[in-house]
Amino acid sequence: MAEPKDVGRAALRLIRADAKAFTALLALNSLAAIVGLAGPWLVGRIIDEVRAGHGVTAVDKLALAILIAAAAQLLLARWARYVGHRFGERTLARVREEFVDRALALPASAVERAGAGDLTARGTSDVALVGTTLRDVGPDLLINSVQALFLLTAVITLDPLLGLCGVLGFGGIWWALRWYLRRARAGYLAEGAATSEVAEILAATATGARTVEALRLERRRVAASRDALETSRRTRFHTLFLRTVFFPAVEVSYVVPVATVLLLGGVLLERGALSLGSVVAAALYLQRLSEPLDEILMRVEQLQSSGASFARVEGLARAPRATDTDSPTPADDRIDVTGVRYAYDRGGEVLSDVDLTVRPGERLAVVGPSGAGKTTLSRLLAGVDAPTAGSVTVGGVPVVALGPEQLRRQVVLVTQEHHVFLGTVRDNLRIAEPSATDEELWTALTAVGADAWVRRLPDGLDTALGDGGCRTDGSQAQQLALARVVLADPHTLILDEATALLDPTTARHTERALAAVLEGRTVIAIAHRLHTAHDADRVAVMENGRLTELGTHDDLVAADGAYAALWRSWHGERPASPGTA
Repeated sequence: MAEPKDVGRAALRLIRADAKAFTALLALNSLAAIVGLAGPWLVGRIIDEVRAGHGVTAVDKLALAILIAAAAQLLLARWARYVGHRFGERTLARVREEFVDRALALPASAVERAGAGDLTARGTSDVALVGTTLRDVGPDLLINSVQALFLLTAVITLDPLLGLCGVLGFGGIWWALRWYLRRARAGYLAEGAATSEVAEILAATATGARTVEALRLERRRVAASRDALETSRRTRFHTLFLRTVFFPAVEVSYVVPVATVLLLGGVLLERGALSLGSVVAAALYLQRLSEPLDEILMRVEQLQSSGASFARVEGLARAPRATDTDSPTPADDRIDVTGVRYAYDRGGEVLSDVDLTVRPGERLAVVGPSGAGKTTLSRLLAGVDAPTAGSVTVGGVPVVALGPEQLRRQVVLVTQEHHVFLGTVRDNLRIAEPSATDEELWTALTAVGADAWVRRLPDGLDTALGDGGCRTDGSQAQQLALARVVLADPHTLILDEATALLDPTTARHTERALAAVLEGRTVIAIAHRLHTAHDADRVAVMENGRLTELGTHDDLVAADGAYAALWRSWHGERPASPGTA
């Protein structure tokens, strides 16, 4: 979450990026406000002219001047609003681009800890609210602030005493505003956090709907959703309470300065110290002042909400960034896991004293029961997470110290969770290698067994995928992801059930094709299908967060330990009874 000073600096940076438009916006609004001062003053002059006995001609001239001033103010205000909206749209584009750049620079671990719902809420509702502020609230606030300043100046110019009384009459607004601002930022930040929590729970429940049903967690998820919605309701009612106190106090405060000026002006008029026209003009100025002040206070209320959103959007700048700057260069492709321990933030330790060396070009299969720590180990090997204790290095360099581009050249993690991006098949593949030729794309598709169904598509590589295009099933999405891996051409590939959504025959074919393509490279497979372990150079067995066995398939079967039991179970064999030959 960005601090207020960080938000202020970000706003100034955006203004400097389009300084000419902002200057023009300020100048046009000032001119419109100055021209708008003519109306009440001319009305006062008309009153004084009539009292002085002048005829209709003098009144007509002053009335024409009022019309001209009103038309000029209208044109200048519309021009200023046009410039303001263009300024807002360009600035919003910069905010969106910065948000995307920062989001893409976030380490995967930071995104996962924050949750997809939080990042989604920041990138949608928060950015949209900031955009509304830049396009509408900001220009309106500027326009009305300039108008209010000139109206107060006009009253003080007519008569300093009346002006002073008018300013003092607005003291109630100052107190109400002070009370409100002390509480509003915290209230709107809490409301934004509660909204993110609702989005996170909904996204997680929708994504894992099948798991929720399978484990019969419906009541628990419904209860969590209701708790989140209740928290969101309380935060929204709190900000509503702030508004119900603030706005009535402001509305009452508008009457005080006008009444004060009329009473005092009547006394001064009775004594001959002031003309009736000046009193009327001052009262009209103060009455007109309620309109821009009302807009200002309304926009101030919106600024508290958008300011909290801007703090959440700008907060990404304070998050850790993955960068290739000064990233060390590994000496070779050897991976060493030394004394590694790991515990998640909200759980106990899942890895304990794991030691493992993976030689360059080796094919290592990691097997074990569910919950043994296999996936956690793969995340540490890929640099997604850093170990709680110990080290994971490639070529003597900590994997987590590598920048994104360098890390992708060294280690790539492929899981069973894949995404098909909006665009053509070619677009989806070239994410991994933008300069790849069509021949290289087809080679990658052939390597993973996806060339057949891609050739059957209406436009081949140019077929649009996703909404509005050709839809892909889970196995096809996995094959596209694996084809991207082939194009990325990493030194080390970690497959965490990467072929889980493929049928056994296709999965085995794909794994063999990948093995042929990645000949000479390091392949670490987190395997549930033990034929993968059978084909590996070595097998590592994980149990309860520890590495309990390590060796070739034949050696581990001969050792008759945990791996041998898994192998017999995989083939449907019953363990031998004691005393059986």
